[in-house]
Amino acid sequence: MKKTLKVVAAIIENENNEILCALRSPEMSIPNMWEFPGGKVDQGEDIYAALEREIDEEMNCKIKAEDIFHENIHEYKELIIQLIAIRARIVEATPQKSEHAKLIWLNRENLNSLIWAPADIPIVEKLIKEK
Repeated sequence: MKKTLKVVAAIIENENNEILCALRSPEMSIPNMWEFPGGKVDQGEDIYAALEREIDEEMNCKIKAEDIFHENIHEYKELIIQLIAIRARIVEATPQKSEHAKLIWLNRENLNSLIWAPADIPIVEKLIKEK
């Protein structure tokens, strides 16, 4: 049986209504694909606290996780991801890349211009329709 991982992803918009997108580095699993930043939820950890912790660790900035935007399950060859996208806002500092190869801010209508990790595609589609 495949392992299931609970993963949280941040939907962060700036004052120009652009959304933060992160490019997975060549060293990461699913390399060179775009995703919404976040990470694994530890055993017994609250999803909102997990997202705030992951963004602090990965991007050296503080966010406030607000509400669930979308949830889906994606089966990769090696494992199953339960991906929970949570709207969040930056409360301190500016996101800096450490693990990711690149960070960019994009308008909703341009999200489709990137090559997304498969689990993130339903989130992209919902964001584009939301406008």
